[in-house]
Amino acid sequence: MALRENEFQKWNWHDNLVETKMAFSFVPSIAILLGLVLGSDAFAQDAAIDKLLNKLPPPEKLLKPQVQRTLQQQDPAFRDPLGQQTVSAISKRDFRRAMNFSRKLTERYPHSAPAYCLRGSLACSLRQYREASSSFHTAAGIQPRSAEAHFGLGLVEAAQGHFAAALPHLQRCAELEPDSFIPYVFLSDCAQSVGHKEESRRYAKKATELAPAFVFTWLLLARAEKELGHTEATLDAVSKAAEVAPDSAAMLALQGYSYISVNRLARAIPPLQRAARLAPRDFLVQSQLGYCLVTTGQVDAGISYLRKGASLAPNYAPVWENLGLAYQKKGNHRAAVKAFERATELLPNNRLPWQHLSEEYRAVGRMQDAERAATRAQSLPAGNSKPGSKKA
Repeated sequence: MALRENEFQKWNWHDNLVETKMAFSFVPSIAILLGLVLGSDAFAQDAAIDKLLNKLPPPEKLLKPQVQRTLQQQDPAFRDPLGQQTVSAISKRDFRRAMNFSRKLTERYPHSAPAYCLRGSLACSLRQYREASSSFHTAAGIQPRSAEAHFGLGLVEAAQGHFAAALPHLQRCAELEPDSFIPYVFLSDCAQSVGHKEESRRYAKKATELAPAFVFTWLLLARAEKELGHTEATLDAVSKAAEVAPDSAAMLALQGYSYISVNRLARAIPPLQRAARLAPRDFLVQSQLGYCLVTTGQVDAGISYLRKGASLAPNYAPVWENLGLAYQKKGNHRAAVKAFERATELLPNNRLPWQHLSEEYRAVGRMQDAERAATRAQSLPAGNSKPGSKKA
């Protein structure tokens, strides 16, 4: 499955600080990290998250009540002015200052597990992993059934690439917080990273059961199914993600590209048409929609989208090749010549555009040019002339 690569890069959770901190917010007492999560526009500033989460309520609505409940749990550390200063520094995204406050806070309240969890979270966000691990271990010693302490320990290990070491801590967190999908998201990612593909799929499936309205869980399941070679299950999961985010051009495009990758072009057209309306300046959406329309016999409509894709990205070679093929089908040989000439300029070492250009030169009576193009095509390896090369 040739799923669009950049849609899945964000699933390297341990490498993405914003999403790492997002996860903390869903564990009860770690909700104190609102400033780390939002700060105050962290979600809106991440383009990928912004594209894929427009079905969900604003993060503030999800997180602020949890923060308020956490602060109302009467933990003395957070009634203390020092605790309030820590939270204030976090909200201002002054994390180093918050880190200094949190160290003083744990000195003043050495038996407060939430205070140590906060210190561990800040240390992790600053990549001070030794201190983060020590803080979370201390929190777990104070409160052995602290889900957030075990989650933090798992996250610290995963952040350093120690995925196998992270799994037991995350499993313990899942046991202690059975209704939270977040531990299962990380469990799936870590299991995938150590090659436990079926286990990764089971964790991802559990995440979708616990949070069916959260688009990331379906994308995580799609990735797990893809790694196992389950084509239909991958398509189903991507389609579910698109249902959760029906107004997301990125999600609709991903659904369309997934169908293209298994050569179901007619199925790709509806989501790509919706994506094209939502993202009229996305050259890849316009180009791929045009390709699908032309290939399924809707040539005039396809040419319109291909021309738009070419205007948006004039240096994008596949759109010119597909535009040339569309004009060829219409019998508009002069326009086809221009499109294929542009394709050969951009793909000088690709055999197929030269072959098409030779054919179109002959169609307009330019025999010498046709011979030169044919000779050029024959000099190139045949490996890049497969039908799939026409796809973006």
